[in-house]
Amino acid sequence: MLDNSTSTTAAVEAISTGDFIICTVASLILGIVIAFAFNFKQKKTKSFMMTLALLPVIVQVVIMLVNGNIGTGVAVMGAFSLVRFRSVPGSAMDICTIFLSMAVGLATGTTHLGLAVALALSVSIMNIIYTLLPIGKKPKTEKELNITIPESLDYTEVFDDIFEKYLTSAELVQVKTTNMGSLFKLKYHITFKSGANEKQLIDELRCRNGNLEIMCSRVPDAIEQSF
Repeated sequence: MLDNSTSTTAAVEAISTGDFIICTVASLILGIVIAFAFNFKQKKTKSFMMTLALLPVIVQVVIMLVNGNIGTGVAVMGAFSLVRFRSVPGSAMDICTIFLSMAVGLATGTTHLGLAVALALSVSIMNIIYTLLPIGKKPKTEKELNITIPESLDYTEVFDDIFEKYLTSAELVQVKTTNMGSLFKLKYHITFKSGANEKQLIDELRCRNGNLEIMCSRVPDAIEQSF
């Protein structure tokens, strides 16, 4: 028992104060870089940004405390396995960002500062480049149209003439009954013709569907995968 305690203490003391301070400062700076890089043109919460900024230094300290000691490593793993994270599901990019912060913390915790800097900067720069590229973005003329109609209308062809006037394409992607089956809710993916007036389209649809609810909105860039 005493021998194990002594070996653990010796392992911790093997880390010099200067190395610890340098690695900690590097972790904090790289965490801030990651947080701001992945908030570029995104809508991340303050809580998530703080997590990204502080996660590298936390992982770094854990790795330095373990410092090759198997017993301490098993104890730390057991402690972390008891933690249950209760939060809203994150997107695929959120998970990727958290893994990046952890990887940077692992690199600084093992004093590979050059690798940590290269990893954080290269991935952050690539994220900014991919964000600026129009990959997966829908054109502004493409919209999502939701129309409510009474059950007496045949939704298969009721709006064809109006769509042909204003749209280049209209795809019915979902039909849903509501109000005890007395109404249908239709969801379309539509693309406007050049110069087409959105308000005029909605006005003509209102006349056709009995002035029931109509909603025209932007199509999401992509369906986020939650974890």
